[in-house]
Amino acid sequence: MLYHLFQYLEKIFVFPGEHLFNYISFRTGLAFILALLLSTLFGRRIIDYLQKKQIGETIRDLGLEGQMSKKGTPTMGGIIIIIAILVPTLLLANLTNIYIILMLITTVWLGLIGFLDDYIKVFRKNKEGLSGRFKIVGQVGLGLIVGMTMYLSSDVVIRENIEVKGKTQRVEHVFYAKHDIKSTRTTIPFVKNNNLNYADAFHWAGKNAQKYGWILFVLVAIFIVTAVSNGANLTDGLDGLATGSSAIMGIILGIFAYVSGNINYAGYLNIMYLPGTGEMLIFAGAFIGATIGFLWYNAFPAQVFMGDTGSLTLGGIIAVFAIAIRKELLIPILCGVFFVESLSVMIQVSYFKYSKKRYGEGRRVFKMTPLHHHYQKKGNAGIQAIFQRPLQAMPESKIVIRFWIVGIILAAITIITLKIR
Repeated sequence: MLYHLFQYLEKIFVFPGEHLFNYISFRTGLAFILALLLSTLFGRRIIDYLQKKQIGETIRDLGLEGQMSKKGTPTMGGIIIIIAILVPTLLLANLTNIYIILMLITTVWLGLIGFLDDYIKVFRKNKEGLSGRFKIVGQVGLGLIVGMTMYLSSDVVIRENIEVKGKTQRVEHVFYAKHDIKSTRTTIPFVKNNNLNYADAFHWAGKNAQKYGWILFVLVAIFIVTAVSNGANLTDGLDGLATGSSAIMGIILGIFAYVSGNINYAGYLNIMYLPGTGEMLIFAGAFIGATIGFLWYNAFPAQVFMGDTGSLTLGGIIAVFAIAIRKELLIPILCGVFFVESLSVMIQVSYFKYSKKRYGEGRRVFKMTPLHHHYQKKGNAGIQAIFQRPLQAMPESKIVIRFWIVGIILAAITIITLKIR
């Protein structure tokens, strides 16, 4: 809103600093600061309100180190994150930008699904919360909206990079096609000419290849939104783990959005130029500020939990952001923490069912899943798990910090994929 206001005032008045709001970097800085202030200052009031209304977390005794001390901690704190993202974005971003619109829809959509899940758990006293099928329907619906919007919107275009080598074969000159085009191209890591076209999978279809390519693109969007939002939800089991991991991912996605939306940087890095994606940096700034501000209260020992209101929203935002900037195939690396947490659950469940069918009793691979709980639980002969190490339970804060360190390493690898091809 402020962006559009200054755009209007600039046509009428001349005043110092009138052009500042034209700069993405300036508005991103403001969005970060405003989100940080909202999540820390305004967040305190929300936490006090949640405590007053006794909206606390119900804890099951799973025999984990320090688990029962969390009982009664206010939950549904994801509301703080959502407000701290939405307000700066609405004030400072270009609200006619299709990518900003998609990110706002994502935030509200998954925020409502998560809120409904938490509401049923807290107020209806139903530990199961919202039925899994309804969550899946909501996630699939969002993936469909994102995929179809990118297919139908005339503002979602790319300009493909054309590499031209110098005479010595050591100097690269990158040029771009003269016109923006609708395309199903995306970025594939560790490959020299790293533009992958989904339509290439249907080259046998001739003129219909592009149409089938878009169908595949939409299906991929649905899968990624569902997988990453559920991965974030599973990761949100220790104080600050999902919040800090999401902040790290948000920084990398913001960098990718900026360089992809700037034809000079895109040319230097030899990547696709995506007109309009630079505006997403404002949203990324708000996202990073909101998560870091929330971490003020969510770090160990947590004064508030985000609940599904926050975790589903964070995961969905990361997924849609990556899809919008054509970096969805980098998600297994960037979101490696979410990926491994989800994978540990799938391995555990699959092996338990297999061993029960074969040996008559269920056996485990890990002491407990998601993976972060494996390190919280003591290893002993009473636990039939393939991996018993560590034998002693690790302090929660140490587990979280080590997962953050892994997340930072994965973020660095994601960044250097721009040059390692």
